[in-house]
Amino acid sequence: MCANIVVAEDDAKQAELVRRYLEHEGHAVTVVEDGRTALETVRHQEPDLVVLDVMMPGADGLDVVRILRAERREVPVLMLTARSTEDDLLLGLDLGADDYMTKPFSPRELTARVRTLLRRNRHGPDPAPATVPAPASTEPEAAPDDEALTVGALRVDPSRHEVSVAGTPVECTPGEFRILAAMAAEPGRVFTRARLLDELHGFDKYISGRTVDVHVMNLRKKIERAPRRPARLITVFGVGYKLTDPAKNVRHASS
Repeated sequence: MCANIVVAEDDAKQAELVRRYLEHEGHAVTVVEDGRTALETVRHQEPDLVVLDVMMPGADGLDVVRILRAERREVPVLMLTARSTEDDLLLGLDLGADDYMTKPFSPRELTARVRTLLRRNRHGPDPAPATVPAPASTEPEAAPDDEALTVGALRVDPSRHEVSVAGTPVECTPGEFRILAAMAAEPGRVFTRARLLDELHGFDKYISGRTVDVHVMNLRKKIERAPRRPARLITVFGVGYKLTDPAKNVRHASS
């Protein structure tokens, strides 16, 4: 799986190490040294993935990922950080990063995470094979099946990668979308953190369950009327989360 990857890292030795390992995997790598150049490069190249250091001159990695998501760019972002506190690590995810690694890290682990993010984010449909035109028919064409998933007013369309609530579009990061699509396919089912981590990163268990919690927190801000009192994306204490229809919850509570 060859990809175009932008590496934003101001430490020359670290950048060279990452570049060598990624190029050994067959990827085309562009290295930049500061946040502003990283933004310009992503806008120009539209890469498949960005490896983004947090501490950089010009604009730091957190500013870069914030701007990318504000511009509705869904390129996967793997953040590199020397910060060790959980709050600092989760802030990057809160802004829209897909994964993070703390320094020092194993280059082999980095390439494994890159493979995972690329695999999980290449969800576009395959080109349709050429077909011989069918003879004209007087029968009306059947409408295509609607593959969208609905849970009350929430609508998730996997084929178009779109989410809406009561007709209002909702912008989701790739990680948020994968979690929401999985839960919308089975409304009412309780998903453990481990199960949702599988949705995020397959069988590569490199990130913590706190990643899921941050994605859920961000989703609540986007799909709930009162994120601190969620009615759709419910916590099942000691187990995980489930996605429900608030209208049904009200009817059941009053019966």
